[in-house]
Amino acid sequence: MKLLFLGDVVGSAGVKFVKDNIWKIKRERGIDITVINGENSAEGNGITPDSFEELIRIGADVVTTGNHCFRRREILPLYESRECLIRPANYPEGVIGRGSVTVDLGRARVTVINLMGTVYLDSLDNPFYVIDRLLENADTPNIIVDFHAEATAEKKAMGYYLDGRVTAVLGTHTHVQTADETVLEGGTAYITDVGMTGPEVSVLGVKKELAIEKLRDHCPVAFKESTSPCFLNGVIVTFNERTGRAEEIERLIIR
Repeated sequence: MKLLFLGDVVGSAGVKFVKDNIWKIKRERGIDITVINGENSAEGNGITPDSFEELIRIGADVVTTGNHCFRRREILPLYESRECLIRPANYPEGVIGRGSVTVDLGRARVTVINLMGTVYLDSLDNPFYVIDRLLENADTPNIIVDFHAEATAEKKAMGYYLDGRVTAVLGTHTHVQTADETVLEGGTAYITDVGMTGPEVSVLGVKKELAIEKLRDHCPVAFKESTSPCFLNGVIVTFNERTGRAEEIERLIIR
């Protein structure tokens, strides 16, 4: 089977670029399941009901999030009503929403788990212990983990920790695609960050002049989305649906 995983989609321009390209990718590459990180898909950051529904409409089977999952209050009810929208599983017990979902594709079931790192990010529950608990109850060998984390060391550690236990550990959050894609010894596909989908001439999607001003002067700046042409970053993971072992991971960049 083949998984298409797209990194943080930024704003309406990023969503439109996904719309313009996703069906060609699916058709030409024989994609079976598509997961998109949508936590930056709304104008001005976060995710809204409109941006979520658009990602589903244009081809996402599951939408993952991260540290901006609750930035827009209007999205909160959808975390309860739509199973295909998930937030990091290591939020404390009782928080709205769910951290994983299992998709039945007919010939196989695929579980998608969303986790968030705690190094340089919010002090959530320990993601290593949380994933252990989730895997105890897993009823399919096909398990995809979106690890939304800042520190490369934390991501690498999680990849090795889960090697042989899940199908893929795919890093998100930093918006810059890394060149370390690999299938680890135990059969787990890994990449530190799949990158972003949105304006390419930007600083993580923001107009470069505004980001430079903020970092140079350390004064408040109202960030605005760049209007430069977009690019799409993601990965395609080929895996054996009977064993859950990854066979190949390929970086994807479309300009």
